[in-house]
Amino acid sequence: MIISPKVRGFICTTAHPEGCAKHVADQIAVVKSRGPIANGPKKVLVIGSSTGYGLSSRIAAAFGSDAATIGVFFERPGEESRPATAGWYNSAAFEKEAAAAGLYARSFNGDAFSDAMKAEVIAAIKADLGQVDCVVYSLASPRRTDPKTGEVYSSVLKPIGQSYSAKNLNTNSGVVNEVSIEPAQGDDIPQTVAVMGGEDWMFWMDALLEAGVLAEGVQTVAYSYIGPEVTWPIYKQGTIGKAKEDLERVQRELDAKLAPLQGKAWVSVNKALVTQASSAIPVVPLYISLLYKVMKDEGTHEDTIEQMDRLFRERMYNGNPQPDEAGRIRVDDWEMAPAVQALVGERWKEVNTENLSELGDFAGYQSSFLRLFGFGLEGVDYAADTDPSIGVPSIK
Repeated sequence: MIISPKVRGFICTTAHPEGCAKHVADQIAVVKSRGPIANGPKKVLVIGSSTGYGLSSRIAAAFGSDAATIGVFFERPGEESRPATAGWYNSAAFEKEAAAAGLYARSFNGDAFSDAMKAEVIAAIKADLGQVDCVVYSLASPRRTDPKTGEVYSSVLKPIGQSYSAKNLNTNSGVVNEVSIEPAQGDDIPQTVAVMGGEDWMFWMDALLEAGVLAEGVQTVAYSYIGPEVTWPIYKQGTIGKAKEDLERVQRELDAKLAPLQGKAWVSVNKALVTQASSAIPVVPLYISLLYKVMKDEGTHEDTIEQMDRLFRERMYNGNPQPDEAGRIRVDDWEMAPAVQALVGERWKEVNTENLSELGDFAGYQSSFLRLFGFGLEGVDYAADTDPSIGVPSIK
């Protein structure tokens, strides 16, 4: 079939297998161009490995450090009449590239929150790798089923205490408008914390620790975002911010649990980028459009692969993590540089629909969004027939 992008709101309902493969290949090329990651991890588990920061983490570990990788995700395979999700095609492409490079890669598709998935992955680690020396936790989901109680939790993106109004970008029309969001009510906060906080990260690490599959000196990392004050009411000070506080609580507890192994738990605060998760957050797409323009002009723009390569290469595995006052690794440091934020802040006050293309990089935002789904990449013939039903080699 011929596959074209079909965008509805902040999601694209189609994905292109050859385009996703090219996107993966481009990321691999970035890592290879920087040479080997000295003292990098060798046996890596990535929970949430199919898109965004998780996918880039798997690529950086494999192609920067020759790591064997196990990836866990929840994606829809393709059928003859319907494309798969982008994450499925990304994972198929990653495994193909890993095999060509002689690297072990095995993937698991299912509910990463479940005890059954944890048991299945642990059995694979025992059988194939013995132990892992790095665990990346990069899950983003709107819902989570508690494996102990069966309760289904749902997350919301809301301010706390009062409604919030701010400039916003309609990414379908390119119109700069205003959005108003009502505050969290009822159990919105604990529900969001249950989905996007640190409990499942802790469940994974407890299960891995109990099974004896964590190597001496193991490191684990989960991803977070803080951002500028303009986004704080919906992010840092909102329901998702409470979830990120819980993530930091778990990081501290994991540090203590991993101490007997000389291990370390980290929260890495990453840069604002176009991902399937960030596209859903009001206000953030306008901020990203302005940020892209400033950082590209000054030559400091990074995408997910440059961020994750820098995290492994210059922070986690070179003996110089440079934690902030809260113990977090900050690879959002270039984004949060005072000069960058001052310029973005000035443009935020001025931006409207008419001057968006001058003050921001909406075209870059749109291009980044479509690339997530395998569209708009050079060298891909989008007019040609393609097979939507390709498989992930390690998933039968």
